Amino acid sequence: MKKRKKWLCILLTLLVFTVSSPTVYAQTKNSKDETEETDKLLAPYFVIQNPDSATDRFPLKDTTVTTNINGVIAETYVTQTYANEGQNPINASYVFPASSNVTVHGMKMEIGNNVVTAQIKEKEEAKQEFEEAKSEGKSASLLEQQRPNVFTMDVANIMPGDTARIELHYTELINPTDGIYEFIFPTVVGPRFASPSESGNSGADAWVETPYLPEGETPPGTYNITVNLSTGVPITELGCKSHEINISKSSDSAAKVTLANPSDYAGNRDFILKYKLTGDEVQSGLVLTKGETENYFMLSIQPPERFETDDIPPREYIFVLDVSGSMNGYPLDTAKVLIQDLVSNLRETDKFNLIFFSGASFQMSPESVPATEKNIKEAIRLIDKQEGYGGTSLAPALQDALAIPTDESIARSIVVISDGYISGEQNIFDIINENMDKASFFSFGIGSSVNDYLIGGIAKAGLGESFIVTDSADAADTAQRFRTYIQTPLMTDIKVTFDGFETYDVEPSVPSTLFAARPIVLFGKWKGEPSGTIHITGKTGNQDYAKELSVAEIKKVEENDAVSYLWARTRLERLMDYGYSKDDPSVKDEVTKIGLDYSIMTPYTSFIAVIDVIRNPEADATDVDQALPLPLQVSNLAVGGGYRAYCEPESILLIALMAGVLGIRILYRRKKKNSNPVL
Repeated sequence: MKKRKKWLCILLTLLVFTVSSPTVYAQTKNSKDETEETDKLLAPYFVIQNPDSATDRFPLKDTTVTTNINGVIAETYVTQTYANEGQNPINASYVFPASSNVTVHGMKMEIGNNVVTAQIKEKEEAKQEFEEAKSEGKSASLLEQQRPNVFTMDVANIMPGDTARIELHYTELINPTDGIYEFIFPTVVGPRFASPSESGNSGADAWVETPYLPEGETPPGTYNITVNLSTGVPITELGCKSHEINISKSSDSAAKVTLANPSDYAGNRDFILKYKLTGDEVQSGLVLTKGETENYFMLSIQPPERFETDDIPPREYIFVLDVSGSMNGYPLDTAKVLIQDLVSNLRETDKFNLIFFSGASFQMSPESVPATEKNIKEAIRLIDKQEGYGGTSLAPALQDALAIPTDESIARSIVVISDGYISGEQNIFDIINENMDKASFFSFGIGSSVNDYLIGGIAKAGLGESFIVTDSADAADTAQRFRTYIQTPLMTDIKVTFDGFETYDVEPSVPSTLFAARPIVLFGKWKGEPSGTIHITGKTGNQDYAKELSVAEIKKVEENDAVSYLWARTRLERLMDYGYSKDDPSVKDEVTKIGLDYSIMTPYTSFIAVIDVIRNPEADATDVDQALPLPLQVSNLAVGGGYRAYCEPESILLIALMAGVLGIRILYRRKKKNSNPVL
């Protein structure tokens, strides 16, 4: 028997390696009380609709997004409408994204005539309350943060004929770069993979095992986006490359943006709105708000002009390129255009190296090589050969980059090019934090729905810059911006001090180097009278920079809770997001306290809403995981574990035969029951 199982596994493995069509990830589900084997990869899977019409497998019917942008502050309301059109009660789960910069501070649930405002509670307490309500047959909803840009919504006991509406409210800052404002609303979470060694706790990363529809398919629900823009000064060059839009202007400084074609499903790529304002520069400004117990401020400081220098020192560039399955096709083709442009325009005094990574990594040369014409041609040849297959293991590739012998006389920059579809972001931030003295880190996010928590976090943790490239047309312009930023930074050794203006809890700590032409934005608290002077000092090239701002002249007092939420989010970012103080035992307590005090989502606080009526006495609802579409232009190779196969005795012969007949890879393993059958 053991010998037969062995040969069957070999047969399946051969099929996995010899066919080149999309992976299908097949799974069944065991009882929720059973723990999964810890040595198995956590991975997304494909779902095929069960013909059993008694259970509604796609309960999320509509997502409506309304964003109001006033000045530089954006407030967004997201309404998710769930409806049970089947014959059985259901419990629905849904994974969805947000920008990693948002502060989620409100949620309410409406079912019929029942409207409940959710309460923020410690995560475990909220989870326990939700499970109790679920087991008692009460309708309830639970919002949890899995990453700063990934959330899960669980809705319990949706009865046949029910319509449940969940409204979320969050706030973020729109900060211009090079005079261009960019509002990005992420619509879909790209597929992630996690091994127990990466996550440390497979239970915490259970959301990674998310069902996906095959490439090109979309859920039956609708997705609507509206942006109301009010800037105070005339708007110019308003446009959106990601979606077709209608623009209705009520004045030069106010516009309403809606989707032009609602039948074109909007929920499979980021909504990216860009605009400029009249005037050559953003003015420095100070917004003061008064609260019941504390007062808050937001300070925007326009950076100096970029300095020019003829003496640009030589640099070493190590380009780390993602060639995993999720990059197959259009994303990798775009990345190739980008990296070829980056490599081709290096100076002869520079050195460079290439590292390609998927499940494993390999590099162009044991040591970085001079940017000669011969070496550049060889690099381009290697880049052209790359195809996207396998998993996404960035951490070993970064370690390889850092292990390349260094030249102390040359500044090293490590440039990561990826869609960011990994779940072990914290491991990456740890590596960067531990090697800040060895290199600066830059990142390029490739595709229509990148993991901005990772892409932005690499730059923030590594004191560099991040860039997003959605298509090959953006590549040359973005590469030029990178070269400008890295060769001619705006300002270094920045310090901000307050004279006669009593401030405290100022966030963030000011960066030591300012690369991009975007305002420096500080949040903090203040006491007493708003007076005195703000001093900004630094260096631009070899010159000292100094600027003074009079608080009395630039202040603007408002009644606005948004600034307090933005302060809290900035403090949380420093404490948690990029690992600056992850080993401090008091961090969890402080983060939890901020979440409870400001009623906001954190890794340790969640929103819970319960309708205190027993609506499903038997509590016999079916668990349904709402399937997600693959991000636009991401192939089926992003799902199913790449080349990995798990051999189980049941039905493996059938799986192997189907693989041979259909020409597809099959990956089979057990999952919890009461879920959508898949194959």
